[in-house]
Amino acid sequence: MTKHRRGGMAMSLLAALAGALAAGGASHAAAPAAAPRAEVMHWWTSSSESAAVRKFAEAYRAAGGVWVDTAVAGADQAKAVAINRIVGGNPPTAAQFNTTKQFRDLIDQGSLNNVDDIAARDHWDQLMPAPMLDVIRVKGHYYALPVDIHMSTWIWYSKAAFRKAGIVKEPATPDELFAALDKLKAAGVVGLAHGGQPWQENILFQAMLANVGGKQLYLQVLRDRDPKALNSEAFKQVLVAFKRLQGYVDAGSPNRNWNDATAMLISGKAGVQIMGDWAKGEFAAAKQTAGKDYGCIAGLGPAVPYLIQGDAFVFPKTSNADAVKAQKLLATTMLAPAAQLEFSKLKGSLPVRSDIDVSSMDACAQAGMAIMKDKARPLGMIEVYLTPDQNGALQDVLTAFWNTRMPVEKAQKSIAAALRD
Repeated sequence: MTKHRRGGMAMSLLAALAGALAAGGASHAAAPAAAPRAEVMHWWTSSSESAAVRKFAEAYRAAGGVWVDTAVAGADQAKAVAINRIVGGNPPTAAQFNTTKQFRDLIDQGSLNNVDDIAARDHWDQLMPAPMLDVIRVKGHYYALPVDIHMSTWIWYSKAAFRKAGIVKEPATPDELFAALDKLKAAGVVGLAHGGQPWQENILFQAMLANVGGKQLYLQVLRDRDPKALNSEAFKQVLVAFKRLQGYVDAGSPNRNWNDATAMLISGKAGVQIMGDWAKGEFAAAKQTAGKDYGCIAGLGPAVPYLIQGDAFVFPKTSNADAVKAQKLLATTMLAPAAQLEFSKLKGSLPVRSDIDVSSMDACAQAGMAIMKDKARPLGMIEVYLTPDQNGALQDVLTAFWNTRMPVEKAQKSIAAALRD
């Protein structure tokens, strides 16, 4: 996502808008209080996503609010529209972003209201994971409302494909994963269902960095961008493992959508997919059950980092009392336990609050929630630590390395250069 540094214009336009709204509110001071009206901008447009966000809308309406749904297809497009509207002085009540550095410019420009009172009241510091709080909390203030947790590097596998290949034990180490992929390939099954798109290759890289490299190297490479770690033999082996995965994809992989890759597992055509937990929506739509029809592996070892980010809503700056009331009601209803649980069941995510009973959720969600209780394992996924520009530069190198005969040494040097501050 390109950066938008139009702080002065944004602030003046937003100030003018806030003044106009305040004046309008004053002129109707004697009128009965209207129901809090919230225009909520988001990119949840698939069938499962739409069903999930309706749970938030229902909770908001039940609390007395008026939910105005503004859905924009495509995350990048939705974020661009939200930024343009905020900068242009016509902001929605709330806008969806991820719990990454995507909205840091808006914070720096003073374009967002904080939700400090909600964070204190609901004990966010005790109930939400640190990697998310570290992104939304800037100079002691909370500038976004996290609503879910996604883990991007789950290893999904088809039980039917594993049976066909004679695989009786779930892989528990990187070596066992590659051995399973070899057996799948030998049995005439596509080993790795993969969509050849840059963001999906980014996910494969993260999975290898976490599972092959481990927690310390993961943080040294992405959070610290330590030149010594980036040029180490250990990081070279991560890249070797990443490229090795390419030997198990099929000829139809380039530009395949992620959900079409998931469909290959559902049909038994492929054995393994490395993808975020949103893939559960595809299994659910096909009436498949976790543990029976498909398996899910959070990490190839008990100490492998659990890579998280999620969805969050920011609240554009306004001093209009009605708009602020709507924002606070949104923050309250979206974090209510019942709304969190019902939303997450449909979204494939975990509730962002650690105090919610997930015993009614699927086996994979329960496994993820158990891991989240181990404070040593959750780390931010790649965009939590990198700026959009840094992530884009890294992704360019990874895609070139995946699709060409680039030597691993060149890829390693190019990544070190891409992540140089």
